Amino acid sequence: MVADSQRSPEQIREQYEVEKALAARLRGGTADERKQLYGKLYDEMYQRLPHHPQLTRKVSAEETESTISGQLRFLSRFIGNDTTYLEVGPGDCALTLEVARHVRKAIGVDVSAEVTASDHRRSNFELKLSDGTSIPVPAGSIDVAYSNQLMEHLHPDDARTQLVNLSRALKVGGLYVCVTPNRLTGPHDISLGFDAVATGFHLREYTNAELFDLFRECGFGRVKIYNSIRGRTFRVPTGPLLAFERWLVRQSPQRQGALLRQPLVRKLLNNCRLVAVKSGGVAAGAAP
Repeated sequence: MVADSQRSPEQIREQYEVEKALAARLRGGTADERKQLYGKLYDEMYQRLPHHPQLTRKVSAEETESTISGQLRFLSRFIGNDTTYLEVGPGDCALTLEVARHVRKAIGVDVSAEVTASDHRRSNFELKLSDGTSIPVPAGSIDVAYSNQLMEHLHPDDARTQLVNLSRALKVGGLYVCVTPNRLTGPHDISLGFDAVATGFHLREYTNAELFDLFRECGFGRVKIYNSIRGRTFRVPTGPLLAFERWLVRQSPQRQGALLRQPLVRKLLNNCRLVAVKSGGVAAGAAP
């Protein structure tokens, strides 16, 4: 069961049951239905669960600043003064607006126009509205795209569509920086402690190897993988990491569990941090 010092076990189970039922509706919806369901079902969850941490947790200014600075430190190696930057699912756009201080142009793409940081917008910042998979910018106009804790919330078919559209939006040689939890150390949603795999609003969690293959199918060429341990970020050798993951998923649950309880293994695999490079070809099925 998810550790939560602010709520009772009954409240946590209630969230699990509500979220799992709503997520099942989203998983079972058609592509057209899902365009309406994402916002509708999240709204319903918050209405039914007034104790949900997203509604009750108070984040201090210091914690927000720490989170933004950590992400910016990672992104800083990929952006510069001439960069056109795009963030998918930017939430309150706090990070996007901070990145805007360091790039030529910063674009946020979200399903909602409610940007809480709107009073502090910059002249080189723009918010674009999306149906959840579209990337409404001219083809080949973006240098660096970024998403954090987003891929796992998308239906697998929608994730593929969004990746194709991101590939279309990027310039040849442009980068998509994707951060998402690794399913080998999950589940990472409310189903932790209840189910072996994510069954809540993490519609699918991925391994690095699964994302590597998916990115290659969607118009990306080289894929680099990064990790951070004790505040130091470094590039992980791609071949050995993918080979280890693919070997690990073939092991028995008992052996896999024993290995994943090793602190070093968990730190190595806990998050997928992939940087995919747009190849010279055009991904099949790209949006016009």
